[in-house]
Amino acid sequence: MSRRRKVIHLEFDCDDAELARRRQPRADIVAEQRAGDDRWELDEGPFHEYERRLDAVPADSGRWTVRETTSFRLAVPVWGWLFQIPVRRALRSRQDTFGYWWAPPDRLDSRAAMVLGLLAAVQIVDGYLGTVLTQTLTFATDEFGRGNRAQGWVLGTVRVGVLFSLIAVAMADRRGRRTMLVAVGIGSCAFTFLGGLSPGIWALGATQLIARGLSTGLGILIAIIAVEEMPARSRAWAASVLVLSAGFGSGMAVWVLPVADLDVRGWRVVYLLAGVGILIMVWVGRRLPETRRFTAASRLPSPCAHPREKTRRRERLILLAGSAFLLSMFFAPASSFQNDFLKDERGFTATGISIFTLVTSTPAGIGVLLGGYLAETRGRRPVGAAGLVIGTVMATAAYFSSGVGLWLFTLGGVVLGGIAVPALAVYGPELFGTTDRGRANGLVVTVGVLGSAVGLVFVGQVSDRIGQVAPAVAMLGVGPLVVAWLVLTRYPETAGRELEEINPEDR
Repeated sequence: MSRRRKVIHLEFDCDDAELARRRQPRADIVAEQRAGDDRWELDEGPFHEYERRLDAVPADSGRWTVRETTSFRLAVPVWGWLFQIPVRRALRSRQDTFGYWWAPPDRLDSRAAMVLGLLAAVQIVDGYLGTVLTQTLTFATDEFGRGNRAQGWVLGTVRVGVLFSLIAVAMADRRGRRTMLVAVGIGSCAFTFLGGLSPGIWALGATQLIARGLSTGLGILIAIIAVEEMPARSRAWAASVLVLSAGFGSGMAVWVLPVADLDVRGWRVVYLLAGVGILIMVWVGRRLPETRRFTAASRLPSPCAHPREKTRRRERLILLAGSAFLLSMFFAPASSFQNDFLKDERGFTATGISIFTLVTSTPAGIGVLLGGYLAETRGRRPVGAAGLVIGTVMATAAYFSSGVGLWLFTLGGVVLGGIAVPALAVYGPELFGTTDRGRANGLVVTVGVLGSAVGLVFVGQVSDRIGQVAPAVAMLGVGPLVVAWLVLTRYPETAGRELEEINPEDR
């Protein structure tokens, strides 16, 4: 993050009306407050520092020669360089209302911008950690002389590690979001690193059981912190940014995967690189503040829930947990067995798998960003349901395809199905109060992981018997279609609503 201010100089001639407009405080990318004659400072916006000055000199025929100087320093760590150009353009071309295609629907303040930037960095680490096993297991089993059945059992049993995430997020409701985020992040990186030294398939599974469990907890805490810190109309947009960051982290694991072609033990390098994540987590831990909502809730006595509120919480928990089970039971094996399907049934090499994954997954950002915007402007329910139906149908069709069809169906499922991700990702943190948000989301994810374990073992067993992955995946495709119906008929609409409105116990 640069500590130097960026400066914009504008010189122009204008009439009295234009000068009067320039002398009004801005309310677009930045909200200004007057700080003196022809001088304005930051009231709200994604900046650590901001100042605008006007120097107006009378010219001929009642016009003015104006020099406007704007200096600023963005409050976006790590990713500030990505926003320098669009922010400079926005500051140069003043508009009357806030609204930019690359920005959230709400104006972020400096704290929210900083928190989101840090969380995006952590999400890259989490995306990498969550992808390592699925990308490398088919090569690890080659070294250890195992088959699809062993893969299915390893992928299924490591899901038991979700118990570690359940403990971590429950502790976050008492100890704080930031403390547990750093702890589980460092722990997951360390055990992933140890996985690269495994002497056998079950040792690898044991280290990944802990690493994946802690990584799952890390993802939950990232989502909770984001929801508790973002403005009401930008939570799904923030979720889309974090999903893209996770995808970038997953892509990094894919970039390294070709080392598996160089040696039968080359897959181990992907695990050893997780050690870099420890340094990132320490750096983030020194800068990330505790969420304001947790700080406020921790100073108050625990509220006594009304029986009606308890019933509402229980119904929401059952609804989200059941949905998570059905979704994970399909999407976990559909993703985890893709490399095995490509290598054994379609003849791809490790390099070919990397190219296929990068080509078909990289455009996912289009769908995710569009989904985040639509979820805020059109509502969570229609966007989430549509994305689920399209994504499920195309992902299933890809397993029955080859050649160009395989590439197109996979690409379409990733891009069009991606619009559902930000719409549905925010429901877990949104639908529970601050004092039990971590515990409730831990339970939802635990049930979802159980669904993924069931799906992985099922596909592993069935595909070994019939010699194909596609029929087993198709059988589980009914689950997401059921969830799409639930989203339309049972989920509440939360777009644009404050968390305290959604959860009255937080008022």
